[in-house]
Amino acid sequence: MIELDTDEVLYEIGEDGIAIVTLNRPHEGNALTRTIHQTLRKVWRDVDENPAVKVAIVTGAGERHFCTGASVAGLKTDDAGDGSSGLEQGTIEETQHMSPYQNKVWKPVICCVNGLVNGGGFHLVVDSDIIIASANAQFMDTHTTIGQVGALENMGIAMRSTLGTALLLTLAGRGYRMPAERAYQVGLVDILQPDPASAMAEARRIATIIAGNSPNAMRLSKQAIWGLMEQGYSHALEHGWGLLRLQWGHPDFDEGPASFGEKRAPNWNLNRNARR
Repeated sequence: MIELDTDEVLYEIGEDGIAIVTLNRPHEGNALTRTIHQTLRKVWRDVDENPAVKVAIVTGAGERHFCTGASVAGLKTDDAGDGSSGLEQGTIEETQHMSPYQNKVWKPVICCVNGLVNGGGFHLVVDSDIIIASANAQFMDTHTTIGQVGALENMGIAMRSTLGTALLLTLAGRGYRMPAERAYQVGLVDILQPDPASAMAEARRIATIIAGNSPNAMRLSKQAIWGLMEQGYSHALEHGWGLLRLQWGHPDFDEGPASFGEKRAPNWNLNRNARR
């Protein structure tokens, strides 16, 4: 596991293959700093490349906030001195590395929302695979309230839920907080739990189930499903067909049915390039 030179992000890998990524600035609502942005890029690369990791859970420290967006104080502290955060330079791929999807993490990622989500915090929500939230969670976007454009995260909201949800959160700004129950109703949340503790317990339970599946099959399956968001339906089907056939040559393609027939736990091959 990589060594981090900050405590603003906590990263631990359990013996069960479940990695926990925690935004650790509860004193400021787990707001994002340049340090967090840079650290998450390193963490997500390790999640994707480290064979000890089977599935990851991302959450926030404390029980009030998941992530309240960009830290004004933090960005100023980390500034290069020219009055800009530096994140507005270049293309999306060059500058945006907070979320698992932006870092091309093809292992399963669960987002455990334990409190308020605002602005940039949505990157981690909409770009995760499964979203589990506590009943105390709330969702808000203040971009337009402070004169900024709600674009990247907001398009993700529309993709994950409904166009109306994205427009309501974006245009109402600070004046509207969507409760967890409503977010669950519109599909922004997949599983709703009574409190932060039970939300994390459920995230771990689902992660344990996922960790028992073929890593290579899940990796290719995730690429196929997310590919639908990037392409038209017909092109996505062709891409998915190619990924499906790719698994035919992997040892897990034989191991799955064999272990099922022999009534034993499967012995999955962790090498994604292994061939039958």
